[in-house]
Amino acid sequence: MSKASVVETQPLVDRASWKALQKHMETVRNVHLRTLFAEDPGRAERFSLEALGLYFDYSKNRITNETLRLLLAVAEESGVRERMEAMFSGEKINVTEDRAVLHVALRAPRNASILVDGKNVVPEVHEVLDRMAAFANQLRDAKWLGFTGKPIRNVVNIGIGGSDLGPVMAYEALRHYSKREMTFRFVSNVDATDFVESTHDLNPEETLFIISSKTFTTLETMTNAHTARKWILDKLRDEKAIARHFVAVSTNAEGVSKFGIDTANMFGFWDWVGGRYSMDSAIGLSTMIAIGPDQFHQMLAGFHAMDEHFRTAPFEKNLPVLMGLVTIWYNNFFGAQTVAVLPYDQYLKRFPAYLQQLTMESNGKHVTLRGDHVRYETGPIFWGEPGTNGQHSFYQMIHQGTKLIPCDLIGFCRSLNPLGEHQDLLIANVFAQAEALAFGKTPEQVKAEGTPDWLVPHRTFEGNRPTNTILAERLTPDILGKLVALYEHSVFTQGAIWSIDSFDQWGVELGKVLAKKIVPELQSAQEPKLEHDSSTNTLIRRYRKFKASS
Repeated sequence: MSKASVVETQPLVDRASWKALQKHMETVRNVHLRTLFAEDPGRAERFSLEALGLYFDYSKNRITNETLRLLLAVAEESGVRERMEAMFSGEKINVTEDRAVLHVALRAPRNASILVDGKNVVPEVHEVLDRMAAFANQLRDAKWLGFTGKPIRNVVNIGIGGSDLGPVMAYEALRHYSKREMTFRFVSNVDATDFVESTHDLNPEETLFIISSKTFTTLETMTNAHTARKWILDKLRDEKAIARHFVAVSTNAEGVSKFGIDTANMFGFWDWVGGRYSMDSAIGLSTMIAIGPDQFHQMLAGFHAMDEHFRTAPFEKNLPVLMGLVTIWYNNFFGAQTVAVLPYDQYLKRFPAYLQQLTMESNGKHVTLRGDHVRYETGPIFWGEPGTNGQHSFYQMIHQGTKLIPCDLIGFCRSLNPLGEHQDLLIANVFAQAEALAFGKTPEQVKAEGTPDWLVPHRTFEGNRPTNTILAERLTPDILGKLVALYEHSVFTQGAIWSIDSFDQWGVELGKVLAKKIVPELQSAQEPKLEHDSSTNTLIRRYRKFKASS
C-alpha cells in the first residue's frame, strides 16, 4: 500500500456508511438502556467479548445490532484494515514526518521479520533488550557498583512525556513485582521542586540516573540531567563518577559522551518509535530494573498477543476495534467530549494520566492526512482516577450532570494484596456503578421509597449513561501489556476512521519554541527589547521585577 493510497481517502462525512449511521442515529437517540435490556434478554452475552484473558462487556452502551453493523461498515469503508496492514508492514504511515510506525516491532518475538526500508529491525530490537537485561541484572544483583564501591540502591529516571509517563505508569502498575530493596523515582518537570523532592532522601553514592532523551537535547530533561550531574559531583568530587552513576537512553552518542556517560551504557531506540508508544523500548529500562527481565518480557508478550489479536481477529470480535468504534459513536454522534477511565485497582493510579498522552497527543488533530480541515470532532479528552476514590469526587457529575461522559471501568477478580473483604467491596462497586449509570432510578422508584415530592427530582437518576467494563483475573505484567496495547490500537482505529495522522505531535512544538525565546529575556542583565503581545510583555516585566527584588 503506497503512502498516496493511505492519504487519498474519501472524506469521512461523504462515505455511505457514515451517512447511514447518521440516519440510524435518529432512531436510537432517545432509546433508553432500560428498554434495550428489557427487550433483549440475551443482550449481555451478545455485546460482550472474551479474548486474551480480558472480558470486555460493552452491552451497557446505547447501541443496537444495527448500530454495530453500521459502525463496522464505517471501519471497513474507512480503510482501517488496509492502514493496519500498512503499519505492521513498516510503511511510513506517519506522513508528516515520513516515518514508519512500528511500536509493534518492540514486542515482536526474535524470529519475527518486520521490515523498515527493506531491513529487518527485529534483531536490533532484541540486541537492545539483551543489553538492557544484562545491565538490569547487574543492578538487581548488586554487581554494578557506584564510584565509591557501594551498590546502587536508588534509580532515578529523568525524562518527560513518553519518556516519563510510560515508565512511571508501568512501575506503579507493577510495583507488586518490583525489587523492594531498591528505590525508584521519576523526575520530569523542569520545576526544581520535582528534582529536589525526588532526591532529598537519597544518597548520591548509591544512586543511578537514567537520562531518557532520544536527541539528548530536550530542554526539560537536559536541565534536570545537568542538575543531577551537579548533585552527584557535589558529593563525589570527581568527573569519573559520572560514568558510574549515569546511563542514557538516547541515539545521540556524541552528546551522551560529552556529558560524561560511557556510550557502552547508552541504550538506543529508533525514529519509528513515537515517545508515547515507547514504554516497551529502552525507555522502559527503569521498569526492567524494577521488575526484572523475565517479568518485562512477560509484559512484552502481552503487548504482542494484543497486536496479533488486533491484526487477525475479525472486526466484530476485535477488542481494540470495538472499543474504538464505541468511542467514535459517542464522540461523533452524541457529542460526548470526554471519556473517563476508571481503574478499580490502586496500582493503576497513573494509568489514566498515561492514556491522556497516548490518546490526546495521538488524535488531538484538526486536519486530515491530506491537510484539509476536518468537518467533524476528533479525539475526545481522556481523564480519570482510580475507584473507589473517584466515586467521592467526580462521579456525581457522571451520574446526574448535564454532560454525557462514557466510562471505561477496569476491574480484577483477584487482588494482588488479598485482605479481608476488600476485594469483594471493590468489585461490587465496579458492577454497581455500571448498573447505576445504565439504569438509574426513576421518579416512581424514588417516590415508592417514601421520598417527599419536592425531593424526588433531586434523588432521580436518569441513567442511560454508557460504560464499558473490562475484567481480568489479576493485574500481571502480561495483562498490563495487553491493556496498554488495547488502548493503543483503539486510538489507531479512531485515527484511521477520522483520516488523521495519529503519530505526529506538532502541537507540542510551538510553545517550546517560544519558551526558548523567552528564557534569555527573563535572564538578561539589561532590560530586553520585548516584541511579544502586550500581555506577554507585561508578564515578562513583572517576573523580572520580582526576580530582581529577591
